[in-house]
Amino acid sequence: MTRFLARLADLSYRRRGRMVLAWVAATIVIIGAGGALAGEYNADYNTPGSESKAASELTEERFAGYSGQEVYVVWKDPNGADSAAAEERVNAFLAEASAIDNIGEQTPIRISESGTIGATTLPLTIDGWDVPKEDGEKLIAAAEANSRDGLEIKLGGDPIYRAQEAPTPEGLGFLGAAIVLLIAFGSVVAAGLPLVIALFGLGISSGGLILLLANVVDVPDWTTAVSGLIGIGVGIDYALLVLTRFRAAMADGKDTHDAVQEAVTTAGRSVIIAGGTVVIAVMGLFLTGLPYMYGVAIAASLAVLVVMLGAVTLLPALISYLGPRVNRLRLPLLGQDHDQVLEGPNESPAARWSHAVQRRPWIAAIAATAVLLALAFPALDMRLGFPDAGNDPSDTMTRQAYDLNTEGFGPGTNGPLIIAADLPDQGAAGEIEALANQLRDEDGVAFVADPQVNEAGDAAMLTVIPSGSPQDEQTEQLVQRLREDIVPETLGGTGITAEVGGVTAALEDQSEYITDRMPLFIAGVVGLSFLLLLVAFHSPLISLKAGIMNLLSVGAAFGVMTVVAKGGAVGEFFGIDREVPIAPFMPVMMFAILFGL
Repeated sequence: MTRFLARLADLSYRRRGRMVLAWVAATIVIIGAGGALAGEYNADYNTPGSESKAASELTEERFAGYSGQEVYVVWKDPNGADSAAAEERVNAFLAEASAIDNIGEQTPIRISESGTIGATTLPLTIDGWDVPKEDGEKLIAAAEANSRDGLEIKLGGDPIYRAQEAPTPEGLGFLGAAIVLLIAFGSVVAAGLPLVIALFGLGISSGGLILLLANVVDVPDWTTAVSGLIGIGVGIDYALLVLTRFRAAMADGKDTHDAVQEAVTTAGRSVIIAGGTVVIAVMGLFLTGLPYMYGVAIAASLAVLVVMLGAVTLLPALISYLGPRVNRLRLPLLGQDHDQVLEGPNESPAARWSHAVQRRPWIAAIAATAVLLALAFPALDMRLGFPDAGNDPSDTMTRQAYDLNTEGFGPGTNGPLIIAADLPDQGAAGEIEALANQLRDEDGVAFVADPQVNEAGDAAMLTVIPSGSPQDEQTEQLVQRLREDIVPETLGGTGITAEVGGVTAALEDQSEYITDRMPLFIAGVVGLSFLLLLVAFHSPLISLKAGIMNLLSVGAAFGVMTVVAKGGAVGEFFGIDREVPIAPFMPVMMFAILFGL
């Protein structure tokens, strides 16, 4: 590898103009191709083989394409939710909503006991996450246009959540990185070079390759944010390694050519090993068995590979042009000179810390391990699940709809359960009615709608409103009780096959699925990373040490995340004012990214 990198460094120095032009041309061509041949973002969030997916497929097949998901419509009027004025404006909104594609016929309207809050739902004929963002924006605009004279119309559901999502965070990532680099280098030129590499990587991957990838595999619409942040992070990190080594070599008196070669053959090797580890860790997402994770894994890997290549080709070409001018435009009081004395009283803080650790290695190792284990301990109490709209910011429409639904009809209205039944004959509909009557007396059930039977009489659907919110543990227990006890005992021997679905049940299925797959995922990532490090360093001890250190670090991150999710003083600092479950894909994504880094 060293010889190859030496030749690559020499090429980047001697053909620096062509190297830069090649990167610029490649960026333009790939972004242009991505724009012209872009595939559509798409993802199937259903859990493979789950009961909720079976319920969704049954309702889609037998109930005019109903996906088991809906848009929640709730309104409040101090003069009465069913007053003539309120009814006129709500009907106007519903008429506009019905003209939008994939919106089914509204369900019966409910009025709260106070008489001031009304609610209905708009069934979706496709999954909520497949509704185009512009359709969600149309629904929001129609609700706002008809909200006046004391009437408030609020909407909830996945299409509304996606329509009100904040812009992607790459810009904030760039800003934060720029500030850190300026502080570290104290030079506008030196700080700008890693940002340039990250910017090229972001343009090629998010602006081109990921759009083309969407033609081949399912790619969720949030993939560009994830891969963009990973690309920015590792791109700056890798460029920083090469640039720091180059500046140190220049400070030691080497000419530009030799400094470039030293930087690429030493730090460049680290970049390739680090990039390979990140790719292996991220590709471990395939072990989750969730189809929508495949596109995320490939997209993030492409982002890493692009910036890795840029760090060992484009960056050496740029610094070949700059040479000693890499430290131009220095800022006062920031950064430090590379030729400062590293021994004695003037040594850098990093050197002093390094020497202190070397003098007491076992004390440092034991103390660090103890701290990491203490931070990781809260992770034993981690509760996986999906936060609901009650955790959205208070100024969002989904949160406002959630609060109105809770005020008028209880928190369970925000996450109804759908029981879909395959009937052997039309006479079996009476058994579903009996199930509905039994459920009305069950603990944890707030409301059960009248059963719906399709026109063919071969399927029935029952909507159950839990007493608790979608993220409450009692709702999870209700789903389990329905599946394991109530439905089998009531419908056993009738020839009816019933599945419990709905968004809340689907999220519970995915939580359980990922939890079961976590050991395989962790073992796969750790094992493959160990093999890569073993090939790179030819030392089982170094590879084992790296694996153990990474597990401790990731465990500490899980522990901190768990403490924040518990709410309290720590959670409130991050805007979490009450306990929330941790989305099951979060530990998986964190493990892949942090272990790779």
